[in-house]
Amino acid sequence: MAKKIIYQVLPRLWGHGKFSDWDEASLGYLRTLGVDYVWYTGVPRHATGKPFVKGDPGSPYAVTDWYDVNPYLADDPARRLEEFDALVARTHAAGFKVLTDYIPNHVAPDYEGPIRRFDWCDGDWTDTRKNDWSAPETRAEMLEILRFWASRGVDGFRCDMVELVPAEALKALISAVKADFPDLLFVAEVYQKDNYRRYLGEVGFDLLYDKSGLYDTLRAVCCSGATARSITWNWQWLADLQPRVLNFLENHDEQRLASPEFLGDADRAWAPLACSLLLNTAPFMLYFGQEAGADAAEGAGGRTSIFNWSDPAELRALYDSLHAGTCLPERQAALLARYRSLLALARRPVFAEGGTWDLVYANGDTPRFDPDRHFAFVRFDAQEAWLVVCNFSGQDTALRIVLPQELRDRCPGLPDIVSAYVRPWDVRLIRLR
Repeated sequence: MAKKIIYQVLPRLWGHGKFSDWDEASLGYLRTLGVDYVWYTGVPRHATGKPFVKGDPGSPYAVTDWYDVNPYLADDPARRLEEFDALVARTHAAGFKVLTDYIPNHVAPDYEGPIRRFDWCDGDWTDTRKNDWSAPETRAEMLEILRFWASRGVDGFRCDMVELVPAEALKALISAVKADFPDLLFVAEVYQKDNYRRYLGEVGFDLLYDKSGLYDTLRAVCCSGATARSITWNWQWLADLQPRVLNFLENHDEQRLASPEFLGDADRAWAPLACSLLLNTAPFMLYFGQEAGADAAEGAGGRTSIFNWSDPAELRALYDSLHAGTCLPERQAALLARYRSLLALARRPVFAEGGTWDLVYANGDTPRFDPDRHFAFVRFDAQEAWLVVCNFSGQDTALRIVLPQELRDRCPGLPDIVSAYVRPWDVRLIRLR
């Protein structure tokens, strides 16, 4: 089974901002990345044009009508649900499954419907009101919402801020809707690592963000000088949960890799990308434009805005290359080519299903190997073995990596030492057999 790849998009910032812009050319592009699921962010109708709304057109996470889609996404607003259905059909025909947002914690202040809510919001989400899950009508309506979207062909839901909703209610909800739609995928946004096992094992989510695990670990290594040994510690902590976490380096909540607030340069992303994509069997998520070096220069705080209209240059260049035949800028094309290469490698059985052997413990005393700035591991199965060496330093590094006897007993035919030259913030991939 190939490693699952989720591609998150905000349709209003792609092309002309319409469902129809996800046409054969756009979907064909996703095939070149090996995508399995397309997460269309910002589909259910949200509040816009009201005094409480943040930005223009406003946040996709302040839903005002759960049985409608945003009129601005349709070429003919009067037929917007038909156009959404056509998008789902096109996406399926292209070989992908569809994810949309499910937001159980809150609705917009102007929501009209049976969900009961309090007259307050969590934190600074002033464009929302907190749902009251103690009310039977809330629980019943939230189930009907899931059934509505699943009946329109949606294959799964990215579930927002589930830790703010009673876990037992979510468990009952997932169980009930899966009785009718057993193949639905539920992805949980969970931030407390101590809750990971609970939400996967007890509540019934299929996947959850490893935000507080690998994402935060890699960010700390890259931006705060944290030791690369922490990658090992997180990997060990996850243990048997590895296949059910969702790895990522970008999404709509996080700063762009290439932004000054994160790495400052898309070419510094290769070492963290290799760890996030290749270290374990977990699925991986890309945020649109990441593979072309999007840096959020058009936005603020390093993020592509989910509140305002914008036209990110990297997304525009990608769209135009697919629809107008223009050439991508040379650097952008090079980034995309390397992303494609790594994504294709990740889908090989050895990376999708094979074992992982962390080599840091065996190289703590190896000359020139700095376990605080270097990270190395082997991925292996019965047919292949690959050495992955990540350099989290700003220095060119020529390394000699020791492969311990216990690994060589497990994978006969491997050498005991491998030489690897790795450029700053880069990764070296070496096939061992």
